[in-house]
Amino acid sequence: MYRTRSNAYRRPGRLAGLRKGRRWQIAGVAAVAVTIVGVGLGVASASESTVPTIVCPGVAEALPAVPAQSQAEVERNLALLNTQIAEANNRLKTSTGQGGPNFVQNAILGPLKDKRVSTIDRIAISIGRHAAKPSLDENALAGCNVNTGGAASASEPTSVPTAAADAAAAAAGTISCPSVADKLPAIPAASQAEVERNLTLLNTQIAEADKRLAGSAGQGGPNFVQNAILGPLKDKRVSTIDRIAISIGRHAAKPSLDEQGLGTCTVGDSGTVTTPEPTAVATAGNQTGSHQTGGNQTAAAPTVNCPELTGLPSIPAQAQAEVQKNLTLLQTQITEANARLASTVGQGGPNFIQNAILGPLTDKRVSTINRIATAIGRNASRPDLNVEGTAPCTLNQ
Repeated sequence: MYRTRSNAYRRPGRLAGLRKGRRWQIAGVAAVAVTIVGVGLGVASASESTVPTIVCPGVAEALPAVPAQSQAEVERNLALLNTQIAEANNRLKTSTGQGGPNFVQNAILGPLKDKRVSTIDRIAISIGRHAAKPSLDENALAGCNVNTGGAASASEPTSVPTAAADAAAAAAGTISCPSVADKLPAIPAASQAEVERNLTLLNTQIAEADKRLAGSAGQGGPNFVQNAILGPLKDKRVSTIDRIAISIGRHAAKPSLDEQGLGTCTVGDSGTVTTPEPTAVATAGNQTGSHQTGGNQTAAAPTVNCPELTGLPSIPAQAQAEVQKNLTLLQTQITEANARLASTVGQGGPNFIQNAILGPLTDKRVSTINRIATAIGRNASRPDLNVEGTAPCTLNQ
């Protein structure tokens, strides 16, 4: 039993027709494939030419004059703004078709705005360190959009001009402040060095303010000079004048100075210059005799007259060292008071000697006499040394 071959294979003409049909079928499929590939390339090319881009507001054009000290930092942050936009554009291009309807906003524009807000804030802070901090609408400047037409943002400039300090320095004028030294009373010798040091500091403060005024000409708004120069200068001067008054008050009556008035300065014409405070001041004379010298009457310095400590009982051996130490201290206190009297002749008001010398001396003597009584009382009967009558001292005129 055998199978017969198909009639198609037994007929040469039929077989050739089949083979020819297959060749046309293969050619047709290939042509369709080429056509599809060509169309796909054309679509991709067209799509690539219309990739959307990020568009952001310009920041540099919204800035005020930039201080020279801030120039490098401002330029660095402007360049960073360009980098952020470039990175966002690249992300936009490589993620075409990804995500849902909010993908671009959530994944690209939102993070870009956060970065720009931080960068713009750093620019404002940098300027504010050396001039009035600009009030920038950071949220508006940071917000970016997508331009489907493909036109990208103009790049921020990577260099910015600094605030001019040219001939404007002459127009800026100079700082004019009230003098302080001529408002001071007689200065105790013990206060001289500190008073002179603070008078020198007043000169330094004015010089620094003048330099800042010249170097910042044209910067800031209408209140820049008051807020950035005159205001801080007044605060410094008030503190310095107060230190002068306190220094004098440690050794004489504290002077009543108009610190707010003396601390306030103004800006005058460029030719107006404040007379510098003297860096050396005369101290109150330490005269010890009563006589005429060059027409100036000098007075004798009084001395302290203190009662002797009486009524001491026999001193126990255990208390002798401490009692003797305090008896010596009583004499030291009188010597110090006499020296203070001599060095402050002519200083203070009518109550100066009582308040600044005799009163403190009485307090010291009360404590010392009580220590003597206590030392004896630890080893014997505590003596009554009449502290109220023995401690106060008077003056030998």
